[in-house]
Amino acid sequence: MDLVERVKAIILSPQTEWPKIESEPGDVPFLFANYVAILAAIPAVCGFIGMSIFGFHRFGLFGSLAFAIVRYLLSFVIVYALALIADALAPTFGGQKNQSNALKLAVYSMTPAWLVGVFLLIPGLRILSILGLYSFYLFWLGVPALMKAPDDKSVPYTAAVVVCGIVLYMVIFLVIGAIAFGTAWA
Repeated sequence: MDLVERVKAIILSPQTEWPKIESEPGDVPFLFANYVAILAAIPAVCGFIGMSIFGFHRFGLFGSLAFAIVRYLLSFVIVYALALIADALAPTFGGQKNQSNALKLAVYSMTPAWLVGVFLLIPGLRILSILGLYSFYLFWLGVPALMKAPDDKSVPYTAAVVVCGIVLYMVIFLVIGAIAFGTAWA
C-alpha cells in the first residue's frame, strides 16, 4: 500500500476504496507503523508548532512539546479503542465481529481528522479543522463493507460508535489538558 495513494483514494473515492481495504490484512503493527504513525504526526507536529510559535506561550516550549507527544501517543489509543468499540457493537447492528476489519475501519476513517491537523499551524485557520468531520462519513461508508452491517443499520451503528468515540475523546482531552496545564504550571 502506497500511503499517498491510499490517502487520496480514501478521501476522494471511498466507495471503491473500502472494498479494496476489506481484502487487505489488518494487523495492528502494520497499520500502526505504516499509517497511523505517519498521519497522526500531522496534528501533533502542527499543533506543537502552532502552540509554540503562534499560540499559547504560557505553556512554554516544554509544555507545548509534552502536549504534542501526549496528543500523538493518544492517537494510537483512540484508534485502537474505536476499533474495539466498533467490533463489540457489530452484532448489535446486524454486522459481523471482525477485529481486523474494525481496526482498518477505525484507522482509515480517521484520515481526514489527521489531515486537517495542518490547520493547527496558524490560529486563524484552526476553524477549518471542522473538515475532519468527514471522518464520520467515511466510517459510515465503511461499515457495510468491513463490518457487514446492513445498509439500513449503518447510520445507527455509526452514530453509536461516534457517541462512544466522543465520550472517549472528551476523557482523553481532559487527560491531555491536565498534563499540559500541569506541565505549564510546574
